[in-house]
Amino acid sequence: MSSLLQLEYLDAVLCMMELPSITPFNGIKSRSDDFQALHVALSYRIHWVIGYFDQFLYFYRGFLHFYEKTLPENCGYSSAQPYWNWSLDIDNGASFAESPIFDSVYGFGGNGACIFNWTGFFGNSTPTNSGGGCIQDGPFISYNLSVGPGSSVTNHCIRRNFNNNSARWGKVTQVANTTKQSNFEAFRQEAGGVFRPPPNKIHGSGHGMISGEMGNVFSSPGDPLSYLHHANLDRVWAFWQNIGLEARVRDISGYTTSGNRL
Repeated sequence: MSSLLQLEYLDAVLCMMELPSITPFNGIKSRSDDFQALHVALSYRIHWVIGYFDQFLYFYRGFLHFYEKTLPENCGYSSAQPYWNWSLDIDNGASFAESPIFDSVYGFGGNGACIFNWTGFFGNSTPTNSGGGCIQDGPFISYNLSVGPGSSVTNHCIRRNFNNNSARWGKVTQVANTTKQSNFEAFRQEAGGVFRPPPNKIHGSGHGMISGEMGNVFSSPGDPLSYLHHANLDRVWAFWQNIGLEARVRDISGYTTSGNRL
């Protein structure tokens, strides 16, 4: 993306954070909240059916489609939803934290303030001693979320807690291992992991390496980086489908509910 288009996208995201909500979810204020609250409401169906992560690829393709439509229709954005190819930043020999996506002007801002031994919103995360507090720079530094953490409705900043250990699951080799799978069932397991991570695989890697709001299964769309992370996952899925499009575009599996398998 050009620098001008990067700024245009960021302006559109800020616009979404300012537009009033149009959904009936409790306690929300903005169009951005609408999407986050919908994700919270559907999280059990998206992530926790039988094998975990059964639904997230299908759901996010539709979720991103509507988000992508809303940006130009409501906020004047003139291009497609961007993705973040995190593998390039993980494998470049430097810390992923040095990625230009965290730029304070043309990106999404960087890590949160360091809170020593911060163990997550619910005390169940391994402390990294890298962040855990409110983001310190970037276009969203003064924005407060209305939804989350989890399914709660609270006014709070966007938090991040960078984690290099989680980043290792997003390497190019892991992406290649995902796309070499011969059927969707194997692909989705490699993309999202089986049951609860570990292993994180590429889905969990993107959430875990940013952590904070992104590390929360329910309220992760509160961090605008979530949309770029899932857009990249969808790109990987589309790449896999296009290897044998006629068959793979219809290849699905997993459970839709706790008792009904696709």
